[in-house]
Amino acid sequence: MKALCWTGVNELAVEDVSEPAILNSHDAIVKVNLTTTCGSDLHLLGGYIPAMRSGDVLGHEFLGEVVEVGSSVSKHRVGDRVVVCSFISCGECWYCKHDMWSLCDNGNPKPEFGEALWGAGIGGCYGYSHAMGGFAGSHAEYVRVPFADRGAFTVPDGVHDRTALFASDAVPTGWMGADLGGVRAGDVVAVWGAGGVGQMAARAAMLLGAERVIVIDRLPERLRQVESHIGADTLDYTETDVEAELRERSGGRGPDVCIEAVGLEAHSPGAAYVYDQIKQQLRLQTDRPIAVREAIRACRKGGSIFILGVFAGVVDKFPLGAVMNKGLTIRSAQQHGHRYIPMLLERMSKGELDPSHLATHVMPLSEAPRGYEMFKEKMDGCVRAVFQPGA
Repeated sequence: MKALCWTGVNELAVEDVSEPAILNSHDAIVKVNLTTTCGSDLHLLGGYIPAMRSGDVLGHEFLGEVVEVGSSVSKHRVGDRVVVCSFISCGECWYCKHDMWSLCDNGNPKPEFGEALWGAGIGGCYGYSHAMGGFAGSHAEYVRVPFADRGAFTVPDGVHDRTALFASDAVPTGWMGADLGGVRAGDVVAVWGAGGVGQMAARAAMLLGAERVIVIDRLPERLRQVESHIGADTLDYTETDVEAELRERSGGRGPDVCIEAVGLEAHSPGAAYVYDQIKQQLRLQTDRPIAVREAIRACRKGGSIFILGVFAGVVDKFPLGAVMNKGLTIRSAQQHGHRYIPMLLERMSKGELDPSHLATHVMPLSEAPRGYEMFKEKMDGCVRAVFQPGA
């Protein structure tokens, strides 16, 4: 079958790979209808995430049709249209039972990578390096889905494929940031990053009752999407003093909740970006924490920060003094999608959530290298490139 493979830093190729097979009675095989790029994939492409190997199949956000099930699968049948959570979780370990699905003890067969990098192995993720289990990703014609009864969710009739696709990762990730960030009725919420996850975090904050939501970015096409599809306020960080503007829009205090949805390749004007970029390229630090620093400084005293962006290792000049002296609460996680996806699909079926506008460029899988180039370089207003393996 055809699949998009990582072949080296900033190198991708559509190659012939072996079709997946049932390896465990809890597996299913899904024929991929749609699969999309994600900002965190760019960290893989750029070589910032360790444990990638040439030939690894990329992609972790997808929707498709069940074509085969293992003997222990009870919730799905051949022909079911399903969206699959990007993280692979067993549903039986302590972490899954406590709704911390991305921390599953059994979803990642290679925990030694995480133990060395972070002090503990975390759950597995499709197409996201051998530190996350070495699973083949979704930019392919077919995918093996372990623990299918846990991680695959039947899409309600009437919900379009391009809407349900983003229930795989972008929507539950964004919702988690607002939910676990502690958004409450009447809050002022600031979101750094107007990509798919940032937009969904903003929409979630609004549905959870926030009085005002402000999304910060520099790309005009993404800020326009926030205004027209999400209905939140926007800030172009290249044209204003973000901290001062956020205080002005929050009664002088600063936002109650700050959500960072940018990750380890953040940009900014000024010397801080140059400093971080040089240190990252020299591998003196692995990540650029510019947006995290800004969120910490901007957040009101006693406020809450949730870090949604993917980070790999270590950062420099972390403002720990501001965290401690301002009494801030910081939380973060890879997405606990199993916790939210059923609810989100129900909201989609009711018309409360429709992220389909994120799919700005839809193309066959054969054009995936071009799609990633457009996505990475923000060409032609690309917010998300979506691939159709069957086209």
